[in-house]
Amino acid sequence: MSKKNKKNQNEEAKAAQQEEVLNEENANQSTQEKTSEEKLDPEQRIAELEQQLEHEKEKYLYLMADLENFRKRTLKEKDDLIRNGAERAMRDLLPVVDDLERAIDAINKGGDLDSLREGVDLIYNKFVKYLASQHVTAIDSTGKDFDTDLHDAVTMFPATDPAMKGKVIDTTIKGYMINDKVLRHAKVVVGS
Repeated sequence: MSKKNKKNQNEEAKAAQQEEVLNEENANQSTQEKTSEEKLDPEQRIAELEQQLEHEKEKYLYLMADLENFRKRTLKEKDDLIRNGAERAMRDLLPVVDDLERAIDAINKGGDLDSLREGVDLIYNKFVKYLASQHVTAIDSTGKDFDTDLHDAVTMFPATDPAMKGKVIDTTIKGYMINDKVLRHAKVVVGS
């Protein structure tokens, strides 16, 4: 090794030793300060810690009360939603009920059959429009492939056309979906 390298190594070793000594002195000094602080005024230190503990207790109690209030409020809101969730839907159905009552009165009075038929068609269209506003749509089944996620097979019927095997031949009760979820499965006759 060259003299320069040895000199650099010696200087680095001395610097490391000095750093260790400084670190030890700092550590000793900080522990001495802590112990001297504790030795100098233990009653003040106890009072300070009791005050800090009291502050933490108050903070904890406040947070617990806040959490309890939040829990009660959310339970009440959930209960209100469950109780009154259908209120808007039912209120929007009342005009359809009114129209049906008027149609029944017209039938009982023996009105014109064509106007009665037209009135019932208007009520039906109004009701279908209401269902669409609530995101309820009819499942189109006849002529489609039988799908157990959408259809309930009422019966199997021999298909006259081989292309109709496994397909819905007839829909006995229409199915409905709400927001891409099946509300009621369609009751269908399937070709075999």
